[in-house]
This record gives sequence, C-alpha cells and structure tokens, in this order.
Amino acid sequence: MRARLFVFLMVFLAAFASRADVLSEALAKQAGAPEDIVVAAPEPRYVAPTRRDRVGRIWAPVYLNGLGPFRLVLDTGANRSAITQLVAARIGAPMLANTTQLLGVTGSSTVPAILVDSMEIGDLWLDRRKVVIINEVFGGADGVLGADGLSDKRVFIDFMNDEIRIQHSRRRSRPRGFTRVPVELRQGHLLMFDVRVAGVRTKAMLDTGAQATIGNESLREALEKKSRRRTMNTIIGVTLDAQEGETFEAPPVTIGKITISGMHVTFADFHIFDAWKMEQPALLIGMDVIGLLDTLIIDYKHKELYLRARKR
Repeated sequence: MRARLFVFLMVFLAAFASRADVLSEALAKQAGAPEDIVVAAPEPRYVAPTRRDRVGRIWAPVYLNGLGPFRLVLDTGANRSAITQLVAARIGAPMLANTTQLLGVTGSSTVPAILVDSMEIGDLWLDRRKVVIINEVFGGADGVLGADGLSDKRVFIDFMNDEIRIQHSRRRSRPRGFTRVPVELRQGHLLMFDVRVAGVRTKAMLDTGAQATIGNESLREALEKKSRRRTMNTIIGVTLDAQEGETFEAPPVTIGKITISGMHVTFADFHIFDAWKMEQPALLIGMDVIGLLDTLIIDYKHKELYLRARKR
C-alpha cells in the first residue's frame, strides 16, 4: 500500500452552461457575525476548463488493483464508485453477471459492474468492492469516487491550495474559524442538512459530483415571487439524460453562520428528487457553490460538515 499523507489534486471550477457569474467573497465584519458569500462576478482565478462541460470538480488520483493512478471525481452524491469502460478494460477485471441500477440527477439506467480487489487513495486502502461502469460524462475524468468506504472517514478539501486528505475520523475536534453544520446521512451516504432560503426551511444535499445547484418544484413555488431574472438551462446527468430547467437567482441562502447571496438555482421536476422522495422544499448544492469555499471538511463518522468561507 502506498503510504501517503496527502493526496494532491486539481480543483476545477468554471461557469455553468450559459453564464459565467461565480466569485465568492467572505465577509465577516465583526467577531461572531454571519459570514456572507456573494456570487456576483466572472470566473475566479483558479478556473481551468474541462473537455465537456467546463465545470470544476474535485479530481483525486486513485489506484485500482495496483494500477494507475486514475483520475476519479470525488462525488458525495454517489453511493458507489464508478469507472469508464476504458479503465475497466485496462484493469482487466471480468464483468459481473448481475447489472446495477445507476441513479442520476436526470434519470436512471442499468449498467454493468466489475469487482476490484483494492482501491488506494493516499493512505486509505479499500478492499474488494463492486465498481460500476459509466459513460464519460465528467470532463475527461476516469470515473467517480463514491461515498462507499467513507463511513468512518474524514475528508479535508482545501480549495485554495488544491489539496485533499482522506483520513480515519478518530476524534471530534472543531477546527478554528469553521462553521459547523450537523448532517443526516440519508441512504447511508447522502449529506443532508437544513438551510433557509429567504426564510423558507429547506432540505439541502451536498453533491460534489454535480455541475450546478438545482432545486425541486416545491422550493420553486415558495420562491417564485421573490426572483425576476430567469433563464433556461439544460442539465445533463451521469446517465446522459438531459433535462431543461428554469434558472433564476435565489434569495440569500443561510447555512449555519454563512450566507450565500446571488446563488443561481435551476428548477425542474428532476428525477433525483422523486427517487429520494423529497416532496418538501429541497436543494442539491453543486460545485458551482461548493467551489466558492476556502475549505470544506466532511466527517462521515460524526455526521458533520465544517465550512470556511473565503477571505478577501
């Protein structure tokens, strides 16, 4: 096993489809005051376009059966890791007899799977597990690193220094300067927590594999009178199903002590919300917002998020 304390990665963030309006500013006027993140301007300084959708995601080098490293997108919305057909052919593992149902934002599909003997991410070793085969939909990445195997882990993502650490979560310690957000693990891996959107209590999910932030129809109805600027956009999910939705600027969103202003949300009757049975106002927060943070810590064992807004 390769002993590595740190796994360095490239963090890519770019504008979603028809707009380039992402920049974060963290404002803390006085000690204890809520921090504001304003999404308002062109691309941030670390933009690097990908081949397909120009949306930044977290790419981690992963060894499979001792081969690699392969570039897998860290996807907190996925309960299982996945690789492309080309990677599966290179590994040489035979296909399993049974197929697997793949759930995406815009649809679902039946996909083949293989069994890998080992996965290595830095100093993290995961033994035999099923890995599904997907089409190339992540801008040139070799697949997806899902949340399976992370139930007792702590994931530290430093967006400013392009670094990720995946370690065992041994004790509960609140790092200084971070906002703590308790989470519920839905279906064993979905990071779900409460936010408020213009006073509307909303269930939010953190999805580092999503290109953009989306909302369900229930939230749209609650906010429809509060926003006027609207455009149409198309969301393409991991299954390659495309779905058109209406995008408009959401009122301020409060997550703990952090307030996000100017966030754009695409609303439609997305397949994923039906699959998760999310009838109340719900929001899936994608990389267009997550990438605006300075640092994100996900503690699966203790069911906590720690967020730190970017300073000027």
